[in-house]
Amino acid sequence: MFLYKAILRRRAAQWRKAPGAAVPTVCVGNITVGGTGKTPHTEMIIRLLAQALRIAVLSRGYKRKSKGFQYVLTDSSASFAGDEPLQIKRKFPEGTVAVDKDRVEGCRLLAKDGEGKSVIILDDAFQYHRLHADLNIVLVDFNRPIWKDCMLPFGRLRDLPGRIADADIVIITKCPRWLEDERKQEIERQVRALAAGKDIPIFYTYIEYEAPKPAFADTDPHYSYAQSCILFTGIANDAPLRAYLSDKYKVTGHIGFADHHSFSRGDIRRIARLAEKYPTAMIATTEKDAQRIRDCRDVPDVIRKRLFEVPIRAEFLEEGMREEFCRILLSLHKTEVL
Repeated sequence: MFLYKAILRRRAAQWRKAPGAAVPTVCVGNITVGGTGKTPHTEMIIRLLAQALRIAVLSRGYKRKSKGFQYVLTDSSASFAGDEPLQIKRKFPEGTVAVDKDRVEGCRLLAKDGEGKSVIILDDAFQYHRLHADLNIVLVDFNRPIWKDCMLPFGRLRDLPGRIADADIVIITKCPRWLEDERKQEIERQVRALAAGKDIPIFYTYIEYEAPKPAFADTDPHYSYAQSCILFTGIANDAPLRAYLSDKYKVTGHIGFADHHSFSRGDIRRIARLAEKYPTAMIATTEKDAQRIRDCRDVPDVIRKRLFEVPIRAEFLEEGMREEFCRILLSLHKTEVL
């Protein structure tokens, strides 16, 4: 553990000395392994700023099979682009989404793009020690804050908690819809303590699920009106989604896979058996999982006809937070607040 922490301190020191990119960059990162909501918050930033700035998203494309720098297209596969970059591209088809493990090279190529980019959003680059973003947004899960967690492998911290001091903005994610002022004050005290007194702007967001959407072109929309559902997921924590669906459906079957799980033929057969057991149930999954399930060959009709993805959005607890957040981001270009 001592050696691991020493390595993390050295990498953090390298990160602080690293150069920036030719185009202003905003990093959306975390200190925890998975589950803080990087993708919905990246999408939130796009929604907020797309009318004012020309935005590109650069991700490493976790678990993709392609190599080097690649543009993500709406008809790309999840195995080519990675599930999260593909999800973002399909939600914002007019925007630029690219993948490159080498973030320095990726930013260089995006900066050369003939369309020009006002800002590049770096997905999960807070630990990338070769590039220092102009604005670093660190996400902290309300339900598992870093000051109550432990370093890997005993907890889920991938980095030193004190690295919160390197953040320019902290977002407390997955908050309850109503949060008392006393709880906010306690969170702010904890963040300041970890950041050695640094005054970092703190924002609060909650997750909002939207109505299920057909996952395939031939999905029968009538199944969304079913009274029961089957849920399968490959994400870090599907408990909030299960709770949301339980308010609307009787969850008669549930299969949880590892985060970013690549679905095998055996997995498809397992889901199909559940579908056959509950022939009137809707089948639900996440947007991220839907990108990967569409890569699978020979998905049977018993799944295709009934499979829906549940869209997710990150929203600020208060309208004033949205305005202040936009003001900070748009100050990179001295642009008027939307």
